[in-house]
Amino acid sequence: MTKPHSLRDRIAQLIFPRIGSNMPPAVTVAEDAERIGELLDRHALGGLCLFNGDRFMTPQALAVLQSRSRFPLLVATDMERGVGQQLRGATVFPHALAYASLSPDDVEEMARISAREALAAGIHISFSPVADVASNPRNPIIATRAYGTDPETASARVAAYICGCAAEGLLSTAKHFPGHGDTETDSHDGKPVLTRDRESLDALELPPFAAAIQAGVPLVMTAHVAYPALDASGRIATASKPILQDLLRDEMGFRGAVISDSLLMAGATAGAATEGEEVARILKAGVDILLDVRSVDDVIEHLVTAAHSDAELRARVDEAFERLWTLKTGFSDRFGDSFFLDPGTAFEPRVVGCAEHQTAAAGMAARALVEYGESYRFFALKPGQKDVLCVLVRPHVTYNDPAAGTLEKAFLQAFPNGTYREILPETDEADLKQLVDAAAEHRGVVVAVIVKPAAWHKFGLQPAQHRFVREMCDRHATVLASLGSPTILSDFPGAVTSVCLFSDVAPSQQALASWLSRLQ
Repeated sequence: MTKPHSLRDRIAQLIFPRIGSNMPPAVTVAEDAERIGELLDRHALGGLCLFNGDRFMTPQALAVLQSRSRFPLLVATDMERGVGQQLRGATVFPHALAYASLSPDDVEEMARISAREALAAGIHISFSPVADVASNPRNPIIATRAYGTDPETASARVAAYICGCAAEGLLSTAKHFPGHGDTETDSHDGKPVLTRDRESLDALELPPFAAAIQAGVPLVMTAHVAYPALDASGRIATASKPILQDLLRDEMGFRGAVISDSLLMAGATAGAATEGEEVARILKAGVDILLDVRSVDDVIEHLVTAAHSDAELRARVDEAFERLWTLKTGFSDRFGDSFFLDPGTAFEPRVVGCAEHQTAAAGMAARALVEYGESYRFFALKPGQKDVLCVLVRPHVTYNDPAAGTLEKAFLQAFPNGTYREILPETDEADLKQLVDAAAEHRGVVVAVIVKPAAWHKFGLQPAQHRFVREMCDRHATVLASLGSPTILSDFPGAVTSVCLFSDVAPSQQALASWLSRLQ
């Protein structure tokens, strides 16, 4: 591969803007391709951060952009739940916490499948595994995204994910260094501060990252979180040289590339006058790849000008570029130079979302189900009585939620004469009360709640929804299911039995319906 040498090109290589968006108004990858193409005409961008694609149009759009770019692009995406999280039609797996009750071998298999699909679609970097420990049930953004609630469980599964990706050739990213699991603020819309002392950070937050480094993880993503015990200045990890250089590199021995979390997040701001000044600080602190900058043109112009008079910044640009270029040449060494333009030279496109992979995801979702309390069977149907009522409670709706009707279809296949209802954020309280009263007409009640982290959304049930679930459990023989965090189950001791699937993905919803069918 031809290597860029000019300062401007090397700076541009460090910038990964987003293509596609899941924030209103949502934009697909295909719809956003021309905007990115125009950026590529002006700048030698190093890569892209992909959102909101599909298995058919996205690979085509990426191939066109690769041909339009002077240098190969590294395409990255959030695919903690498999590439189906971002590409409709690809395989989606349960949230990471589901794997706490499965084995590391299951995680490795999931990672290998996800890697094959990603690479076949033209994606090179997985922004996973989450190496945070879900130690704080009040955490609004990690929760079910973590592999465990203790460092031992998380560490083993983080290492397994990295090994699975490496076996297929996908680059993985351990995040969010040095640990986001014990915060109570979402860094998407605030600046969390973790006040643990160094000893407790060493015991709880850092072990999964140490395991990731030992497993050879090629990238580490920073947390927009302040850790006074690690940097008394109060700077977030993304902008902290004591955290990124002294701790991550010097103490822990990481030699790969450091990438920032999205710089669009509120927690990323540190009071600089311009975005260019902010980014220069972040580079000098030890970040190598700049993710999701707001203005590519302004940032590049600022960095080019600043690097001419700032020897430290110029040295950091060169150092960061060499780390990035090493990641790119790794693909050429393994798959050949043509791989960026045509991933089909190494991976069969038909593997994306294939039946074999979907079956594997369904099996993992079913085996991850955990029952709490006594075994239970629905009452026998009495004359004039209606069959089982199933209610799904959704506190918010996001673009990459499972397709509408997933649980409904699976439930009605198991209970053809049953009744299905869905509680949405806008459902009126009068309708909730009416549904509680009507539940008495049914031989059994199932309430499934979705409590999961989602960027820029409040974590947990809405107050009216919480009251609805409590009344259902207190007044009727209710089977309570969490399609997300298990901690919500303790709020409703009136349920006759409870079950957790740790995820609301389609395979988990289908696994719930299958389990319910066995209660007949």
